[in-house]
Amino acid sequence: MDKFTNSAWFMRIVAFALAALLFISINFEMESDKKSLGLSTAPEISTETIENVPVEVYYDRENLVVSGVPETVDVTLKGAKSLLINAKNQRDFKVYVDLSDPAISMGDRTVTFKISELNEKLVATIDPEYAEVNVQERVTKEFSVEAEYNSSLLEEGYTAGQPTVSPKTVKITGAKDAIEQISYVKANLEISKGLNETVNSKATVKALDRDLNKLDVTIEPSSVAVSLKVSIPSKTVSIEPKQTGKAKDGIRITSISVDPKEVTLFGSETSLEKIDEINLPVNISKIDGDTELELDLNKPESVQKMSLGKAQVRIRTEKVDVDEENAEPVVEEEEPETEQKQEEQVVEEKPEPEEEDEAAAIESKTFNNIQIVPVGMRDDQDAELESDVTSITLLGEADDLKKITKDDINLTVDVSNLDEGTHDVDLAVTVPEGVEWELDSKTVSVTITQKDEET
Repeated sequence: MDKFTNSAWFMRIVAFALAALLFISINFEMESDKKSLGLSTAPEISTETIENVPVEVYYDRENLVVSGVPETVDVTLKGAKSLLINAKNQRDFKVYVDLSDPAISMGDRTVTFKISELNEKLVATIDPEYAEVNVQERVTKEFSVEAEYNSSLLEEGYTAGQPTVSPKTVKITGAKDAIEQISYVKANLEISKGLNETVNSKATVKALDRDLNKLDVTIEPSSVAVSLKVSIPSKTVSIEPKQTGKAKDGIRITSISVDPKEVTLFGSETSLEKIDEINLPVNISKIDGDTELELDLNKPESVQKMSLGKAQVRIRTEKVDVDEENAEPVVEEEEPETEQKQEEQVVEEKPEPEEEDEAAAIESKTFNNIQIVPVGMRDDQDAELESDVTSITLLGEADDLKKITKDDINLTVDVSNLDEGTHDVDLAVTVPEGVEWELDSKTVSVTITQKDEET
């Protein structure tokens, strides 16, 4: 054994084995160091799809309109994983379509998507690869706006006028083909409940073709002010007191009067045509003497509403002797005695007319269809009254009331400080001295609109 280990060949084999082990160890450590320092020569390749990447379009926006370019596309990137992660998180690249060539022709064309500002070590694929676009001349034209609303929402009995629009025209900009397709320019008044009052609101303007399809255009202004006057037909009729029941013994009803003498009814025209008066039942069975009552007015079923719900009733009476009332008249034979009794009777009856005159000293007189005049209107405004006439009742002595005519009564409404819109404004009343007045309503609804500028 010692002879073998001391031989030259043994020493050569051992030296070779040690050299091989040393070589393998050194190469293993070098590879480990390269990986730890990121010096691997074979990086990991991967792919990543980024969805909904915005598309930019370059073209002459002042003179052209381009349609058909999708708003977003999907981009698939291929490359080193570390670079993909960075691109996905930062999205520092752009996808665009270039139509900026001044010599570009109008019409349909196919364009490819391009990508910029992407790391050159990444490969990009865009889905879709191209788009079918349309290039048209940019046109601006002025159109009149027509307001519309759902007329089925009007409550029973109510009517609506023609809606008004401010401004009446708009400017519409778009592709020449789209502008030529415009058949209607509508401002739809959005109403979600029954219509029973005037509406003032904003409405969005839409441009539609002949089939009522919305067109892709720009409208300036995009919304307009719409006013829709809603009213209800009215009719003024007399209030007729109707005596019911039987008067108590010893009481005679001399007169029954009502104040006011008229009431305004609101409803459909067909319903109002059938009504000429409102009956007011007055039960006299519990009347002991001169009485004033406040009684409810019965609204007919076909009427939507009335201007008032109650009325004042004045009852005048006189006391009578039951026996004398039922006794047979006696005819005396002696003429002088008969004349003397007649004279006595006349003397006894003289105070009674004076009492009646004193009780009826204050009377009422109603004037219908008195004109309401707006005052203080500015030159740039229009004022529209919901109702420009009304009724007024004057209270005073009979002699004074007889002298008063419609020309002596002035009803005005001050609109000098009102802005655009609908307002409830107090009525100003001017009547002759010595009389008082009553109105069914002391206010009136006034709609203020701006006058159109003259062109």
